[in-house]
Amino acid sequence: MKTQDIQAIQELLATPKKIAIIPHRGPDGDAMGSTLGLYHFLLKNNHQPTVISPNEMPHFLEWLPGANTVKIYEKDKATCTQILEEAEVVFTLDFNALHRTGEMETVLSTLTAPFIMIDHHQFPDNYATFTYSDINFGSTCEMLYNFICFLGKKADIDENIGTCIYTGILTDSGSFRFPKTTGTTHRIIAELIDLGVKNTVIPTLLFDNSSFGRLQILGRALQNMKVYTEHKTAYTYLTQDELDSFDHVKGDTEGIVNYGLSIKGIIFTAIFIENKDEKIIKISFRSQGDFDVNQFARDHFNGGGHINAAGGKSENAMEDTLKKFEDLVRNLPI
Repeated sequence: MKTQDIQAIQELLATPKKIAIIPHRGPDGDAMGSTLGLYHFLLKNNHQPTVISPNEMPHFLEWLPGANTVKIYEKDKATCTQILEEAEVVFTLDFNALHRTGEMETVLSTLTAPFIMIDHHQFPDNYATFTYSDINFGSTCEMLYNFICFLGKKADIDENIGTCIYTGILTDSGSFRFPKTTGTTHRIIAELIDLGVKNTVIPTLLFDNSSFGRLQILGRALQNMKVYTEHKTAYTYLTQDELDSFDHVKGDTEGIVNYGLSIKGIIFTAIFIENKDEKIIKISFRSQGDFDVNQFARDHFNGGGHINAAGGKSENAMEDTLKKFEDLVRNLPI
């Protein structure tokens, strides 16, 4: 961050304030880890922070310290709107465009309080007063660690803050496998472990906490998988009826998209998930190497994200959406 921005934020946070902290809709480990990590940091510095999530977090994140304090906009719009309107500072973490908050955008776009953005996605919008945006980081949580250090408050990082930061780094780095995992990332992780963060417990809470229904959904997704060896691509899909038949709950499809990349020779994979309530097909894309799924999502499926991980959506029927994808794959320069 620019030195003058850091100084201005230090001055802004020098006295206790009401602060709203916002993750993106459909929050993942990095979104909830960064927002709750910031929540504990601000609480420690005598502020009145509130995390307001556009919708509910997946069940496998509900153990995070402070998760029980999170307000859900979809569940109580009146209370959340009042908190937002009374906020003296608004932090947005792990996203860089207000539309990523869904219905909350209507309220957020009217606020006059200064916004502070911390994010690692491409092409940030210019809504924030202060922007800490850097695509070279594998997670917003690693950036939050830096942000706290920029403010001269590294000593404030305790086990609670460290647990939240560790969770976001672990999940967004693919358990430290993705390319943006650096030596610095591991040095931060080592510091967090030294603070008491339970590095042998957290992966179990995140990854070994499935319902039988979730495993059945995974099995169906693997059954549905199509592989195009000559185009180095694999994809799968899940219909609303399939999800309902296995008592689907939020978070059950997390990570399934990555299974395609475990197939030898595959460098591009996708999952298409039907949501009849919203009348859309939600799409996740993943890639290895230089194939840019961010650009692919932007060009064809009204989405975006990172070079190797992006999302999109389709308002067409599943059959038509899959046909469009197949036609595109046949002409990809992979």
